[in-house]
Amino acid sequence: MSSRRRINLELVALAAAAFAWLVSAQGFWESLLRAIFPAQPMVLMPRDTLAAFVAQHLALVGVSSAVTIVIGIPLGIFVTRRRGAEFRSLVIAATDLGQTFPPIAVLALAMPVLGFGFWPTVMALSIYGLFPVVGSAIAGIEAVPRAVLDAAEGMGMSPSQRLLRVELPLAARVIVSGVRTSVAINIGTATVGAAIGTGGLGVPIIGGLAVQNMAYVLEGAIPAAMLAVLADAVLGQIEAAVTVADSAATT
Repeated sequence: MSSRRRINLELVALAAAAFAWLVSAQGFWESLLRAIFPAQPMVLMPRDTLAAFVAQHLALVGVSSAVTIVIGIPLGIFVTRRRGAEFRSLVIAATDLGQTFPPIAVLALAMPVLGFGFWPTVMALSIYGLFPVVGSAIAGIEAVPRAVLDAAEGMGMSPSQRLLRVELPLAARVIVSGVRTSVAINIGTATVGAAIGTGGLGVPIIGGLAVQNMAYVLEGAIPAAMLAVLADAVLGQIEAAVTVADSAATT
């Protein structure tokens, strides 16, 4: 590992530790928001602590992103195979529609089946984050040079071996980039789940808007923005590691 990458990893780890301390420092947030909004009788949402809101938000984003990855990457791989090529346009159109469809509308459609709370929000976020994952899987696999695939075939590799040993390793950087985009989208969009009782950082945001208390809004918005930046930095390190591995494999 290069010294530059080691320094970057240390900085990301330090940022994660600082974020964990900040969201657990209830007194710090109360003092900060009290200084900004001295006229407000209450500056922190009484329903729960900020650390609990962040934990709920992380659970939402983690589960929905995992579902998106488990569905999106195999779907992207499928349409690059000969037997799935005819479904490519349909898959791209469907995932594109999923991202243009408002998440709150997905929540409204999911509630009669799944009820209120966690799972309707996970469903909405998973659908909303599919497009960048599917698109990056297709783009990454199709960017693998034909000469590399011919060489693998000449070595006697089966189609599944070529996929696992050649195509996916070479496409990994592009796929991780799509996952990075999807996770960033989910962190911001997960706030809508508070509208149906899911919890997370959307609770103080929506609650603050409802009672016209901007201190509540900032209590949710600032940590959400910090979380998005931190998640992007973590996934950026993973993307950099994959890029290094890809370069080493191709030299």
